[in-house]
Amino acid sequence: MNLHSVLPFSMAFTLSTTKTFTNINCSNTTSFKPLKLPLFWPWQKVKMGPLSVSPMGFGTWAWGNQLLWGYQTSMDDQLQQAFELALENGINLFDTADSYGTGRLNGQSERLLGQFIKQSQALKGKQNEVVIATKFAAYPWRLTSGQFVNACSASLERLQIDQLGIGQLHWSTANYAPLQELVLWDGLVAMYEKGLVRAVGVSNYGPQQLVKIHDYLKARGVPLCSAQVQFSLLSMGKEQQEIKNVCDELGIRLISYSPLGLGMLTGKYSSSKLPTGPRSLLFGQILPGLEPLLVALREIAEKRGKTMPQVAINWCICKGTVPIPGIKSVRHVEDNLGAMGWRLTNDEQLQLEYAAQESPRSMIQNIFQTR
Repeated sequence: MNLHSVLPFSMAFTLSTTKTFTNINCSNTTSFKPLKLPLFWPWQKVKMGPLSVSPMGFGTWAWGNQLLWGYQTSMDDQLQQAFELALENGINLFDTADSYGTGRLNGQSERLLGQFIKQSQALKGKQNEVVIATKFAAYPWRLTSGQFVNACSASLERLQIDQLGIGQLHWSTANYAPLQELVLWDGLVAMYEKGLVRAVGVSNYGPQQLVKIHDYLKARGVPLCSAQVQFSLLSMGKEQQEIKNVCDELGIRLISYSPLGLGMLTGKYSSSKLPTGPRSLLFGQILPGLEPLLVALREIAEKRGKTMPQVAINWCICKGTVPIPGIKSVRHVEDNLGAMGWRLTNDEQLQLEYAAQESPRSMIQNIFQTR
């Protein structure tokens, strides 16, 4: 079962017509100077707990997902080329999950990453330099810490590596199975103590629950290095700002998933030009109210000689987060790489944030996000 792929968007996301705006100051990350081949110096990284990662990573939700992203095994060569190009240009963070892949392809994202790492020319003799962050599903049958450790071992086998960069709890069960939540936390501790992961993180945790797990892990001697939530110009409401503030206070790096709003911030779609498949319903509800934000993105992109996706991703970087846009092709990698090597000015950030405020529709967090 893959919740990302099988839940209807009408359930997995909530639409909001009101917004709360709080400006976040840019955190200090290493500045980049654009170059020709490679585009960025590979040693320019940001800290994520004990790890050094590129200021942007790539997500692999689409790898193996036929329902939402139209995956076919014929795409594997293109995916491998995209992975290799990312490595050649200094990207070393790749996010996946043990539930990524639909039906018989469950786990396909991890399997492909494992295959690509093993065959990589860019990583020859340096496989330990790539940071794989995988998420373990809080399935109802995972009722002991040992079962969670077994899930980690299964992921390592699919990935063909000995140790994960970050082992993440995919979502919290606090809202519906609070006793299971503590077992899963103990599972994170166990996989860290066994050396199966270099660091641990969480996904879809709200500010209050994030503080609780941070304190619990800290008491067990396990640092919480990352918190992955939906964070973008489409998802920057009060609760998301609270999460960011908690991360800053506790030294947790926020990983921004869906920094392009599932594609809504790319400029590729409109209310009269919707994507095929399940996304079309969500896009049809939100896009008609995004004109102020899309106009601002387009204006800044044209002024800067950038694309709209590059501007939207750069905004996430400026907020001190590590965005992980999804990639399915070499073209996606080439375009997304252009989000690095420069920074939006404070005025440009404010322009985008005010435009987001003026847009009557926004997409807030997955319903699995806790308070």
